[in-house]
Amino acid sequence: MIETNVPKKELPQFPEPYWRASTNLPSFPKLDQHITVDTAVVGGGISGITTAYLLAKAGVKVALLEAGNILNGTTGHTTAKITAQHDIIYDELIKQIGQEQAKLYYQANMDALNFIKQTVDEHKIECGFSEQDAYVYTNTESSMKKINDEFAAYQKLGINGEYVTRIAIPLPIKAAIEMKKQAQFHPLQYLAVLVQKIVDEGGVIYENTTAKTMEEAPSSKVITQDGFEISCENMISCSHFPFYDGMGFYFSRLHAQRSYVLGIKSDKQYPGGMYLSAEDPKRSIRYTTTSSGENLILIGGQNHKTGQGICTIQHYEALQAFAEDTFGIQEIAYRWSAQDLTTLDKIPYIGQISSLKPNMYVATGYRKWGMSTGTAAALLLRDLILGNDNPYHELYTPSRFDLTPDVKNFVVQNADVAKHLIAGKLEIVHRKPEDLEPGEGSVVTVNGKRAGAYKDDQGKLHLVDTTCTHMGCEVEWNDGDRSWDCPCHGSRFTFDGDVMEGPAKKSLAKLN
Repeated sequence: MIETNVPKKELPQFPEPYWRASTNLPSFPKLDQHITVDTAVVGGGISGITTAYLLAKAGVKVALLEAGNILNGTTGHTTAKITAQHDIIYDELIKQIGQEQAKLYYQANMDALNFIKQTVDEHKIECGFSEQDAYVYTNTESSMKKINDEFAAYQKLGINGEYVTRIAIPLPIKAAIEMKKQAQFHPLQYLAVLVQKIVDEGGVIYENTTAKTMEEAPSSKVITQDGFEISCENMISCSHFPFYDGMGFYFSRLHAQRSYVLGIKSDKQYPGGMYLSAEDPKRSIRYTTTSSGENLILIGGQNHKTGQGICTIQHYEALQAFAEDTFGIQEIAYRWSAQDLTTLDKIPYIGQISSLKPNMYVATGYRKWGMSTGTAAALLLRDLILGNDNPYHELYTPSRFDLTPDVKNFVVQNADVAKHLIAGKLEIVHRKPEDLEPGEGSVVTVNGKRAGAYKDDQGKLHLVDTTCTHMGCEVEWNDGDRSWDCPCHGSRFTFDGDVMEGPAKKSLAKLN
């Protein structure tokens, strides 16, 4: 349920993540020639950068390609918890894949946490890294069984945790599960150092360079949208949505969800710890310390499928009401939203795109836990490319298909896609472009046909065709982020129609 008693503190007009606002990142050129390297990595987030860093450190000649600017995607919009506590997941994993594989899932994420800690220590990175205990809490009877079953799973797997009935933040709870010695950090300050290390080791980085496809024959190469080729032995897709499908049909095996974050200042002292509610609507809580020494409390949640649900600004307002009730708001300094992908069985796809394409790799489907999982992906990809043994290979392999969860979720997800595809085509639209106020966007009717209109603050009208260029679903206006979002597979476009997030590769058609 959405809270309606919203305090009258002003939300920032435009979304901006604290991480990007507080970090000076280097810029890199656009690729304008054919090049040859050992490995091409596509995607400038935590997976791509960490993978490129590890390979470059091992003596591999690496090229990293980013369609926009590095660290401006999901990694730049995270809450940046480094934890193996991925909501209530371990009881489900034991039932789904068995106790041994569930324990590997935990160990993979703890290995990632320890790698980040060791890397921070090795390079003396100032990124606010601190150990924090993580909690999943509930205040409802309906979630108590899930909490109890999850703690039993912790005990079976030997997870360092406790069952508690109190937490340090001022929230009434019935119970919570604590996972000890997890961590948090400033992700961009950490990754900016890894970026420099890639360059120091001879790696090359290109921004504003969109990878279009991969080819194996007659030689392996990544081809950019501008027609330039990166010849290489191995190719890795670490982009948010795999830019190359390789007949893996990832668009039908993944669904996109958005969530929202407020960065608030409060008069109350934050007691430490990272928190997540067991029930919906989700509430994620942590803090970070700004350069001026102030605590910024990060309140996240309000998950929903991309392009579906209520007016998106109401998600920010719901978080605002929760923050006011829990901490009291002195100032809302930042607001932003994030998008991530979930696989059919909730376990990421990391490894070879298919057994028929042994030198093509993919990493995707982190389910909003990208700091640990993205790092685990990089460690696994490094080992696969260097020929090292890795205990997590089978757990994450993209070619797996577990009948029980996969078939059920495949049917559910794709039925939802079909529903929204049909609904968008049948929708009757009454609004016209001249009805819009400055700063407002909406689906409208132009010459009897459905169109997308946005009137900017200067009163200029921007008109686009609302048919998504991926598979023909009709996009919807996202008022909170001023974007066009596809409810079928999560593609997002600017108000002017340019691609922000895939799987779509082409812009929405502009209309006069």
